[in-house]
This record gives sequence, structure tokens and C-alpha cells, in this order.
Amino acid sequence: MRELASPAILARLIGFPTVSAASNLALVDWVRDGLAASGVATTLVHDATGQKAGLFATIGPADRAGVLLSAHTDVVPVEGQAWSADPFVAREADGRIYGRGAADMKGFVACALRAAARAASVDLAAPLHLALSWDEEIGCVGARPLIAAMAAAGVRPAACIVGEPTALRVATGHKGKTAIRATCTGREGHSALAPFALNALHLAGDLMAAIRVRQAALEAHGARDDDYAVPYTTLHVGRIAGGVALNIVPGRAELDFEIRNLAADDPAAILAGLRTDADALVAAARATAAEAAIALEVVNAYPGLATPPAAPLVALARELGAGPPTKVAYGTEGGLFATLLGVPTVVCGPGDMAQGHRPDEFVSLDQIAACDAMLEQLVDRLRSGI
Repeated sequence: MRELASPAILARLIGFPTVSAASNLALVDWVRDGLAASGVATTLVHDATGQKAGLFATIGPADRAGVLLSAHTDVVPVEGQAWSADPFVAREADGRIYGRGAADMKGFVACALRAAARAASVDLAAPLHLALSWDEEIGCVGARPLIAAMAAAGVRPAACIVGEPTALRVATGHKGKTAIRATCTGREGHSALAPFALNALHLAGDLMAAIRVRQAALEAHGARDDDYAVPYTTLHVGRIAGGVALNIVPGRAELDFEIRNLAADDPAAILAGLRTDADALVAAARATAAEAAIALEVVNAYPGLATPPAAPLVALARELGAGPPTKVAYGTEGGLFATLLGVPTVVCGPGDMAQGHRPDEFVSLDQIAACDAMLEQLVDRLRSGI
């Protein structure tokens, strides 16, 4: 890997179709072998299936605190998108590299691997750590076991940079997310006798109305942070399902919704309020059907990130060449590194998330070059102990 420039590394990474539904082992093995060629030992952390893995490595003195570069290896699917070329074959044109994951976030992975190879060729007074996770795109799934393995191995960085695309501005915050599934139970019946049954879809619709009331209250009276494009906590229903046939009153329905909360708002408290709403709806529904129920289950959650703008890490990132502080609308693994590993964390990487998850996703070569320069300066700082 030492002999490859970041654009060439990125082209290889794009060639691995690491959508979250598939294995990422071929990519992880390629990274492990490339780092080994530079003399860097790595540790793999597999998921329960053995078909996915994360990787972490320490370059330099393990008994010192250093800086961690964090990224995920998975990408979102391409089905249903109108790509102008094969999304898993990197294409360079007009000063850009196109391909799935170019922006989100294999561009940063390429730069981090290049920096790791350079770090391995010099003497460091403080270490450079590297962490690559899996299944970030479906809720930061792989970060938790990876962080647990790092903690068990005694990896304690002084700072963490998560390389999601921020156009190389230093992002100090993002909202937390809680994903919830509501399972609504009614009573089936013939639609000609619908009043004697209990329509689970109607029950789900009533819950959706309650969610919208809570959202309106948060927007009007809740906490605000004007550093965000949407400066308040949001509730969003993304899926509703139920019913078998038009002439059958459905007895079961599912509704999936999420909470994206500001640091000042407690998602558990918001969910408790929604449980109260659900209980009231069920109490009324049981006048018709004693079996009526609404079960709310948290299916995934990750914390937000709220690093103080005056934190030393923010100043360090600016000194390395990062742009002015910002906050990002999307979630990252940064909140997990900050809370579970106790590491000051920022988000800063090449490219723009506006290009992520879209057909003909790209990152500019200028952004890759700027990220390389930033990480080269970081390696230089690690040579002198930061």
C-alpha cells in the first residue's frame, strides 16, 4: 500500500461492493495485507456470522496516547439508481473520482491508509491509530463491538477523527438517533362488519397522529441549536405496513419511526411520552377489543456528538488545515467513540455528503489531495508527540 497514492487506493476500495447486506471480508483482507506490507500489525473483529469484520491497528508507541482515524467500510445499495457507469468500478473524470462510496466514505479510508503507510515509515513519538468498522449505514452496528475490542486491548487514543465527508470542515456535533418499531394489535374481521373488529392500521394511524403532535410541540417549544440546518429534535415515520386484503379488517400493523435528538433533548424521555400516548390509545381501543395493544421496541440507537468548539482537538484540526467548525445533519460513529471509549471526537473528511447515497457519487481529487495534506501534517505532529 505504501507505493499507492490515495486516488489509486480509493479506486481499489470502490472495487469492493461492500453494501451493508453483503460481506466486507475481501476489502478488510486487502487492507490487512496492505498494512502488513508496511509492517503494520492489525487486529480483526468479526461479527456473529463471521462474514463481516472490522479492523484496528496502532502505529507507533502503544504506551502513549495518540490520534485515532475512524471510518466505516460499508456502502449503501445501488439498486434502483440510474448510474451512468458501473458503480463499483472507479471512474476518473473532470477532476473527480466517481463510484459508490467515493464520498461516503472510502475517500477518507484511502487517505487514512496512505497516512498509515507513511506513519509506519517514520519514528513516531505518539501513535497513529486506525479503526475500520462495518454496517455503519444500517445504524452504526459494527462500531460497538469494534470499540469494545479496542478498549479490551487497551487502546486509549487522546483524540478521534471520524472521516465522514464534511468538505474538510471540522464538525463538532451531530444529533443522536433512536429507531423504534410500533407493533399494533387489533382484531381481524370481515370488512362488512368492520365496526365489530378493530383495525390495527387505524390504531397505527392514531399513533402516527400522536407522533406528529409531539413533533409540532418540539418544533414550537423544544430545545434549539441554530448550528443545525434543522435546529430542533425531529420525529419521523418512515414505514407503515399491515393488512392482507381489502375485505379483511387487519389485526396487525407495524409502524417504524425515529427520533433524531439534539444533545439537550433526552430521547428516552420523548419515547416515554409516546408510550403514554400509546397507552391512552390502547385503553380506548379495548372498549372494542380486549386484545388491543401497541408495543414500542427500540430496534437501534446511537448517541449524538457534542464536542465543545473550544476543545483542543478542534484547535488541532484547524491547525492541520481543516475548515471552520460546523455541525452535520447526519449521524456518525463519532458519538459512540466519544461515549463508549471516552475519546474527544470530531468529524472531518473529504467530499460532501450531498453526493453520498446518490447515483454517480463522487469525490473531487482536490478534496483527496487536501485530506492527504492534512493527514501528512498529523503524522508530522505525531513524530514530535503532538
